[in-house]
This record gives sequence, C-alpha cells and structure tokens, in this order.
Amino acid sequence: MKITIFGAGAIGGYLGLRLVQAGADVAFITRGPHLDAMRENGITLISGGKRETVKVSCFTAQDASGSSDYIVVTLKAHSLPSAAPEIARLMGPETSLVLGVNGIPYWYFHGLDCAWRDRTVGSVDPDGVLWRTLPPSRVIGCVLYPAAEVIEPGVIEHTYGNRFSLGEPDGSKSARVQALSKQLILAGLKAPIRSDLRDELWLKLWGNLCLNPLSVLTTSTLDRLAGEPDLRDIARTMMREAQVVAESLGVKFAVDLERRIDGALEVGAHKTSMLQDIQRGRPIEIDALLGAVIELGGLTGHEMPMCRAILALTRECARRAGCYPG
Repeated sequence: MKITIFGAGAIGGYLGLRLVQAGADVAFITRGPHLDAMRENGITLISGGKRETVKVSCFTAQDASGSSDYIVVTLKAHSLPSAAPEIARLMGPETSLVLGVNGIPYWYFHGLDCAWRDRTVGSVDPDGVLWRTLPPSRVIGCVLYPAAEVIEPGVIEHTYGNRFSLGEPDGSKSARVQALSKQLILAGLKAPIRSDLRDELWLKLWGNLCLNPLSVLTTSTLDRLAGEPDLRDIARTMMREAQVVAESLGVKFAVDLERRIDGALEVGAHKTSMLQDIQRGRPIEIDALLGAVIELGGLTGHEMPMCRAILALTRECARRAGCYPG
C-alpha cells in the first residue's frame, strides 16, 4: 500500500512512522527545518519512554511526484485551501483523501440527508474552492485522537492516544476504508470504522470549540478551564449552544456534557493546540473549531450568543498577535 502523508508534522509524522514500521510505502511531505532534519537523520519518535529513529522518504510539496493509494492530510484547517492545488496534483484516478483535519470539515454536507445536502461550509471553504479542487467523493473522514508535538526539527514527542477513527461521508463500509483500517491496525493503531463519523467528529469538537478559544483568552491549561467553576460554566454554556445545533442536524452524542468536560479535566495541565499556536505566533484554526459551528447555527436558526462572543474575542486576540487575518 502506498501512502502519502501531506503535512507530516506532529500527528502526520507519528502516523507515518508507525506505518513505515509496519511495512507500508510512505512518502512524507513537509517543509522547512523539519524537512531538512528528516532528510538528514530520519524521524525520531519519543513515546512511552522509548526513543526510536526511522529513515523515511520525504519531500516538499513541489518536488513530490507520483500518485498514492491514499493521501493522508494532517494540516491545520486554515492551511488546507492554499495546499489544495498541490494535494490535487498528487492525486491519481483512484487516490483516496484521508482528511484528518480538526473542526467542521468542508465536506460536512456531502451526501447528508438534510435540507443543506451538498452545501459548502463558507467558514472553512470560502467560494467552494476545496469542494471543487478536492472532490468530497474522494474523501474518507478521519477523527484524530493522538496528542503529539514537534519538540525540535525531526523529533516528535507523542504524549497519548493512538486512535484514528475512519468513516465514509455516506456511512458505508467501502473496500477502500476497510483496507486503510487494516493497514493502520497492522501498524499498532486503533482505526475503527464508524457508520456515522459525524457523531464522533462532533464529540471531539464539542470540547475543542470552547476549551481551545478559552485557553487563548486566559492562557490557562485544561485542568483550570475544566476545573475552575466560573470557566467551566462558560464552557458548559458554549457546549449547550453547540449541542442544540448538532442535534438539529441529526447528531447523537455518546456521552453527556459533564462527562465530556471531565474528560478534558483528566488530561491535566495540558496546553491546547490553539494556545500553543498563538504563543508561537502561528495562525489559529478558530474558524473550523468555532466559526463553522456558528455558521451551522445560523443555518439551523440558533443564535448561540455565548459562542459568538467568545469567537469575537478570540479573533481579536489572535489579530493582535498576528495570528488571524484582518
């Protein structure tokens, strides 16, 4: 099986290394010092107290060539539109796109039995560029659970989690998703196939849509955001607003709201990815995690006042830090 990891940073690098160890033919696409270090030394993974280094094939997006069975995209959501032409260039006639991108995906309404079937989501796909360039019919959805960080070029520290939930937008258990699941399981990863991946997508997003922006506004870690009563109450209000929207679109939550917040509390003094990004001067994916949720709230007739307030504050905070346009 030939797999391309497009955006081989922390999560992509972790996934790709495990696939290489399982015998898959993997090409890693990344850039900058991380690429230089990988070319010279391979990828080093620190996980579970063990340090291991694997030599890999790595390229820039411009010098990569050929087509793969699967292109696994692990970019931040805001990076996807600019990368789409390069991703499309690498697609062969049978290539499947595995989109491990956080938040509401551009393909969300593809084939969905609702009033907005096949509608684009403007917050993450302005002008429908992604929909046209990376056709949703090629997409396998993926919800990522590992926590990992590039601690220096070429070196990835994996903290927890090894689940990559997979699902076809139409809920089928196609041959392509089954083959990919088997390959990931062979690599020692959890790769369940979900008949309705949107439920799981929302379950992860449910916490991220509030805890990530709140971490930016407060610089607090998850233990405080989920444990301090006043902060927890803000998160709870945002989650209730989002739950109404999700359920109006047919989503079923597998756990209740308090248990979902408690899950974040158990992670401990962990900085969210959004807080890490803004502290490093990187763009934040607020539109995919919260802006798109509010857009869906508008479609379904829900006001979401707390979510709107937190979105406005977070965008302004990010603008002042040079991490959001405008």
